[in-house]
Amino acid sequence: MQEEQQPEAAADPMSSSDAPEDGPKETSSISQNISDADAFKILLEMKLQKRQKRPALPSTVTELDTEDGSKVYVVGTAHFSDSSKKDVVKTIQEVQPDVVVVELCQYRVSMLKMDEKTLLKEAKEINLEKLQQAIKQNGVMSGLMQMLLLKVSAHITEQLGMAPGGEFREAFKEASKVPFCKFHLGDRPIPVTFKRAIAALSFWQKVKLAWGLCFLSDPISKDDVEKCKQKDLLEQMMAEMIGEFPDLHRTIVSERDIYLTYMLKQAAKQIELPRASENEPRKYIPSVVVGVVGMGHVPGIEKNWNSDLKIQEIMSVPPPSASTTQSYLQRLTEVPQQ
Repeated sequence: MQEEQQPEAAADPMSSSDAPEDGPKETSSISQNISDADAFKILLEMKLQKRQKRPALPSTVTELDTEDGSKVYVVGTAHFSDSSKKDVVKTIQEVQPDVVVVELCQYRVSMLKMDEKTLLKEAKEINLEKLQQAIKQNGVMSGLMQMLLLKVSAHITEQLGMAPGGEFREAFKEASKVPFCKFHLGDRPIPVTFKRAIAALSFWQKVKLAWGLCFLSDPISKDDVEKCKQKDLLEQMMAEMIGEFPDLHRTIVSERDIYLTYMLKQAAKQIELPRASENEPRKYIPSVVVGVVGMGHVPGIEKNWNSDLKIQEIMSVPPPSASTTQSYLQRLTEVPQQ
């Protein structure tokens, strides 16, 4: 299975009607015959004037540069953190980006549109219907893996009374306030991650991992979440359980580091300015990008930033054996040798 190298943006939350309140006042005296190119330049100039040359950024932000002069500000977040939401808002307001990239894929984009109350309810409710749907979409083992990971997320949600992904919803809302700001989904599709993770494990490794996830019950405080600013809480809990499975860490963390880096670099391409006519030479300016990712991915993004990345290999899914399900059922009846 191969995925195209650059998925389309999930949404472009900006429309001309979303310009800052002072926009229409400043442009009301402009002739109605103004060209689209001139109008774009005027609005872009307004945006650039608002962009801080030396932005005051939170300590959770890592600044990266591309070869053509574009800038990428990566906000490392804890997925269950009010502080992270504030960091995202502050960064977007300061740098007025051209693109915002978030650690979501098309299979999880619904969390951007749900309110906190609905998300809290959804995260806490893991039932047979959801399990059947996950298995139908991803296969038996990948579906079970997805539900077990949802159980980890639900455990944190129940402990904290806080829905996941608040920083992504804040990023979406703030991006809609910035002129000409696009919103991109930057994470690898979750079915690909699950299937590659399952394929990397032996049968008994899968059983052991599932057992650990099923009996997760440690209490978590809000202080624990903020302490995990150096490593995202959900990823830290997973890392503790998968530490003895380096192949699983590779598929769930390291490969996604590569994918996220690739998508950030794709988003940071120079911007072509509109031309008044075909005869006018093309002009480009560096872009500004804000990436919103779990703190645990930031070191990997920095490590891969200057590499020539290819994502075809990490987008492939190993074909399942024809007798996979039957083999699992047979092995469950076997007694492992000591």
